[in-house]
Amino acid sequence: MNYRTDPVAGWWLPDEKIPETEPEIGNGVLKKSIFAVNRPVMVVVKDGRLAVTRGGYIMLGGDTSPKTDALPLMAYVPPLHPRQLGNADFRRRYGLDYAYVVGAMANGITSVEMVEAVGKAGMLGFFGAAGLSIEAIETAVDQLQRRLPDGRFGVNLIHSPSEPDHEAATVALFLRKGVRLISASAFLGLTLPLLHYRIKGIHRDENGNVVCPNRLVAKVSRVEVAEKFLSPPPAKLVAKLVAERKISPEEAELARLVPVADSLTAEADSGGHTDNRPALALLPTLIAVRDHMVEKYVYQHPIHVGLGGGIATPASTAAAFAMGAAFVLTGSINQACLEAGTSKKVRGMLAEARQADVAMAPAADMFEMGVKVQVLKRGTMFAQRAARLYELYVRHDRYEDIPAEQRALLEKDYFRCSFQAAWEQTRAFFSRRDPRQNIRAEKDPKHKMALVFRSYLGQSSGWAVTGDPTRVIDYQIWCGPAMGAFNEWTRGTFLERSEQRDTLTVALNLMLGASIITRVNWLRNQGVDVPQTLAKYTPLPLSELFEKLDQRF
Repeated sequence: MNYRTDPVAGWWLPDEKIPETEPEIGNGVLKKSIFAVNRPVMVVVKDGRLAVTRGGYIMLGGDTSPKTDALPLMAYVPPLHPRQLGNADFRRRYGLDYAYVVGAMANGITSVEMVEAVGKAGMLGFFGAAGLSIEAIETAVDQLQRRLPDGRFGVNLIHSPSEPDHEAATVALFLRKGVRLISASAFLGLTLPLLHYRIKGIHRDENGNVVCPNRLVAKVSRVEVAEKFLSPPPAKLVAKLVAERKISPEEAELARLVPVADSLTAEADSGGHTDNRPALALLPTLIAVRDHMVEKYVYQHPIHVGLGGGIATPASTAAAFAMGAAFVLTGSINQACLEAGTSKKVRGMLAEARQADVAMAPAADMFEMGVKVQVLKRGTMFAQRAARLYELYVRHDRYEDIPAEQRALLEKDYFRCSFQAAWEQTRAFFSRRDPRQNIRAEKDPKHKMALVFRSYLGQSSGWAVTGDPTRVIDYQIWCGPAMGAFNEWTRGTFLERSEQRDTLTVALNLMLGASIITRVNWLRNQGVDVPQTLAKYTPLPLSELFEKLDQRF
């Protein structure tokens, strides 16, 4: 194949190495050069043919050859280690080597072990505290503070509109234990506990700079919610915190100078609570909103916007960074990893999922509001059963109004006991968790029905976590279409089997693959026709990743 001989970028001057021409390129020279992410790649034209070299010197620009042995430089690709992907300030602020975040999956599915594994590797993990008792959250925090004394971890704070006392107690625990980083998820608006966490301890340092010791990464999918997190805390709520003596007047005054969140995660089509937003539209939108709000309030520090939901392959990871994501956040794919706080049965089910094997179902924590979560539908009937419960809740004011035939079906297949027995179990739970729910239920039969239905929904995720063999059909497994994309990419490789998947191996393969795909695209954008077969990245075992990245943990 002949190539243009007028230089696109400049000129290449040889050293002792001779550029390798097209026949050798076909045998893997170009691929080997691209995959060596720590070294540059230079593509030149030699005797009308494409040639690749990683040595020599280059001179950018110029219409004529500077020396007789100089060759036209068609393309130049600099080194791109996975550590360079994303926003450098984001990595510095959180003490990271990689702009890679493991998102908080509820019920401890993002476990202490998972957060520890990525934390020790220079990444960031958020423990999945949602759905757990205060005692369980405290135990996890104690373990993480011992195992990651550098503080390279965070904990999830999920919005709990039906259990405000639990949300407040979780924040009180964080403040008492000195948890300095949280992931705020599923918030529809700002709450007093959330602002209490953010503002408490705010002060000026010796140079007069405002310092917020408690950092917050907000997961959002809507512009109106993003604007709230990108604004200073609302004055009315701040005044209420002062009146309740939870913050000082001095802290309230300084709160006017900072945003509620340090960073945002644009939550696209994810597992769990999601609005199913397309990443290609959501991320640029939230970046534009961020830019507007920063210009409006002139904050001291930049606000970073990352992308979660759909991050499952090297291509999607590279695309996120190409669109300007400061970091990437993974969720569904981590649930299929060995460190995930869920059952072997669930990990196996996830490893078989395809992109279409997901569905939306009513959420246990926001059942009455009609909020939905995305779950796995392959191998379970949870999505259909949960939807049926919500339909019955909307249509009837009390359980007794449901047709007898339908009630019999619920008690036989859903509750596996009488409604009264299910209510007694539910009442016992809320006696410990939030007694006010029981008081309201005794006066409001519709609320009583909702609590029992929510009990089924809540237990369904627990059955999945423990791997209850009698309840497989009722498993609630939070999952987005990213799981299917990951399974397709790993088909025929060692990562196809769930027993071979660990969080760090998955993370490093995504980041290395993203670096390689980015370098391929740089070459293509400079006019080099890189065959797709040469650009394909197959996942590597951890030992080979360490060698290729020249890194040990």
